[in-house]
Amino acid sequence: MAVLREGFGAAWPICMGFIPIGLSFGVLAQKAGLGPLQVLLMSTLVFAGGSQFIAVAMLGSGASLPAIVMTTFVVNLRHFLMGSALAVHLPRVNRWFLSLFAYGLTDESFAVNMARFRGEGWDRWRALTVNQITNATWIGSTVAGVYVGNLIPAGAFGIDYALTAMFICLFTFQLRERIHVLTAVVAALLSVTLFLVLPGNFYVIGASCGAATIGLLVKRLTKGRHHVPA
Repeated sequence: MAVLREGFGAAWPICMGFIPIGLSFGVLAQKAGLGPLQVLLMSTLVFAGGSQFIAVAMLGSGASLPAIVMTTFVVNLRHFLMGSALAVHLPRVNRWFLSLFAYGLTDESFAVNMARFRGEGWDRWRALTVNQITNATWIGSTVAGVYVGNLIPAGAFGIDYALTAMFICLFTFQLRERIHVLTAVVAALLSVTLFLVLPGNFYVIGASCGAATIGLLVKRLTKGRHHVPA
């Protein structure tokens, strides 16, 4: 019970953010011609808010299936980076658990679990609880959005800004040291620069990998200087 209680305690802020975003996604999906079953399958099989919004927008614009699949694949490549970062906290875990854990990995659950793993008393089962509770909330909200979300006018109550606001909030919680701020600034500059020169969404991957590499190098250099004997 303690695992479920603590997992839910960490997950409920994400769930509160997922509800309006899920409802708004249900509205967009319905307007694009998707029914409740299709939205249920998409949310269950994909479970990636950003990619689902992109897929629905591309469906509405008449994009081909291969183009939609490739675009969402590229956007979700960041999950490889998040999974690699969390892997150090999941040693000697069997593949079945890792598969279930990876399925529920999102930007939001990654941010919460990484912050919790830095402290004491957080383990893989509590992290898995966060992933699955937020997963269930997202699925339920998106399906509900198909039925009742159309009663909410598009853009009302700032719903169209909910996803961006959630990312900003989670981002600020990660800025614990100077190196984090430096990495964030580098990522922002790289993303803008690469956006101007690279096609599609490849600038997201390039900025993430570039900023992470530069941040790691700077951290190692500064750490080496601090250990130089007088």
